Amino acid sequence: MAPLPPKFDISRPEIARVVAAFYESVRQHPGLGPVFAVHVADWPSHEAKVTDFWANAILYERSYDGNPLKVHRDAGNVRPGMFETWLALFEMTLRSELTSDQAAAWSELAHRIGRSLRAGVVEKTKGPGGIPILR
Repeated sequence: MAPLPPKFDISRPEIARVVAAFYESVRQHPGLGPVFAVHVADWPSHEAKVTDFWANAILYERSYDGNPLKVHRDAGNVRPGMFETWLALFEMTLRSELTSDQAAAWSELAHRIGRSLRAGVVEKTKGPGGIPILR
């Protein structure tokens, strides 16, 4: 069986470059930096894992075997409102690192995945009867 074609025209090295540029921005971000700093001690390893995630999502590689929903739920300090900030920073990175077609295609995919992750985190942050847990 022939491998599936990529969702859009991009190479693994381009994906890795975007991931590295994005996390450089995350580390400097006043809101997101501290959230990630609590969980990520080894940035090269984290970036490699995230590169594998995106290579799987875009190129259909089979290099990623994690569970991003579980990771974000279990983090304990990820709040639903952070996804908008994360996506805005990711959008800026995509626009600065890629062609407009590549950036638009990846952005659409990131927003779809972000909605799923946000929904999973929101679900986790509700108490009995669906009442939001705000802290």
